Amino acid sequence: MKPVRSLARAMLSGIFVVSGARNFANPGRLVAAAQPVTERVTPLLERAHPRIPTDTETLVRANAVVQLGAGLMLATGKFTRPAALVLAGTLVPVTIAGHPFWNNDDPAAKVNNQIHFLKNLGLFGGLLLAAADTEGKPSLRWRTGHRIGHSRRSVQRAVRTARREARIAVRSAATARRLPG
Repeated sequence: MKPVRSLARAMLSGIFVVSGARNFANPGRLVAAAQPVTERVTPLLERAHPRIPTDTETLVRANAVVQLGAGLMLATGKFTRPAALVLAGTLVPVTIAGHPFWNNDDPAAKVNNQIHFLKNLGLFGGLLLAAADTEGKPSLRWRTGHRIGHSRRSVQRAVRTARREARIAVRSAATARRLPG
């Protein structure tokens, strides 16, 4: 099953690696489309930290770097689950900025943007599956619950053993008191 996962991750990450590199090298072509989204995000960024850059070109480049890095991590199998979540997070503003079919008056442009919007929605779903994939290994939640259950049973066994040994000690003491001498 490992080769299938590796191939699927490489295929899924390809679009992010290529577009991340392309958008980092040439962010200017996306600035106009990204402007409405970055205008909404800018107040949040300024509130988070005043030194975070808020100009659209820098935000486009930052998104491109994140997509390139996370795409490479997903493709190479390093930190795949966090990388998939990060890519899913970057896909949301990209899809809203790049394919706002609800704003199109031209029917051909509307259909084109709907197709790309749905394509990105499919990528989002694939990324969520990749983020949830534990490669057949138990999840952290399951392992934690299993460990807690194991520990609980161990403590219960220890308590039963201690009670049994205490009863034996009490009986032995009672027997020793009854013996002459």
